[in-house]
Amino acid sequence: MKFGVLQFPGTCDEVDALYAARRVGDAELLWHGERDLKGVDAIVVPGGFSYGDYLRAGAIARFSPVMESVVSFARDGGLVLGICNGFQVLCEARLLPGALLPNVNLRFTFRQVDLEVVEGETAFTCACAASEDVIAGGEPMTCGALMTDGEPMTDGGSRVGGHLTLSIPAKHSWGRYYADEPTLAAIEQNGQVVLRYAPGENFNGSTLDIAGVRNEQGNVFGLMPHPEHAVDELSGSTDGLCIFASMRLAVEGAHV
Repeated sequence: MKFGVLQFPGTCDEVDALYAARRVGDAELLWHGERDLKGVDAIVVPGGFSYGDYLRAGAIARFSPVMESVVSFARDGGLVLGICNGFQVLCEARLLPGALLPNVNLRFTFRQVDLEVVEGETAFTCACAASEDVIAGGEPMTCGALMTDGEPMTDGGSRVGGHLTLSIPAKHSWGRYYADEPTLAAIEQNGQVVLRYAPGENFNGSTLDIAGVRNEQGNVFGLMPHPEHAVDELSGSTDGLCIFASMRLAVEGAHV
């Protein structure tokens, strides 16, 4: 499969996102001023400060030519992952519910965080409990085949309080997830909250400890922490790789 990684003026994490995607498939950069998605199977909207975060984080990027194509791609069922600033862009584009507000400490903060996988059978998390061979692509598998009666067939990952947890770095100043009460009730009921900050890890003040949400259709997902910075042992964690591997499995499963 092939990932397309968007690049805006001010984007700074597209290279790491490209590297992470290439660990599990092919990938290429997609320039913000072009509408052609070049036949990619999945989109990654990476972190950074698109258009300098003028007006509001992600507010200008959502009007770029490439985002017009991404919106159409998502509405047709294509997989879209938004990381940090990418999450903000997807919320601005109304592809995801809610908004990202300034951290409660009003500072840019960088730290490693533990995340609880609330929904483990999504197109973005189905490989997070899988073996290293499955994640690396050495063992053919699909998302559906990884689950039997709601339980993972493999024993990867770590667990805290019964939840599968991922250790992934976060770095942002506008990362406090917010949604109104009706929206919160709806996303909870629909299983759209995919990741939560583990107890004691919610440094930005996100409502209900929400770290990542998906749309109602399940094909668009955004999170504030950076999985692309956790795909190599040299960085201290490889937990982020399962996000990209899940997307590969979901796409390959759809083509079976």
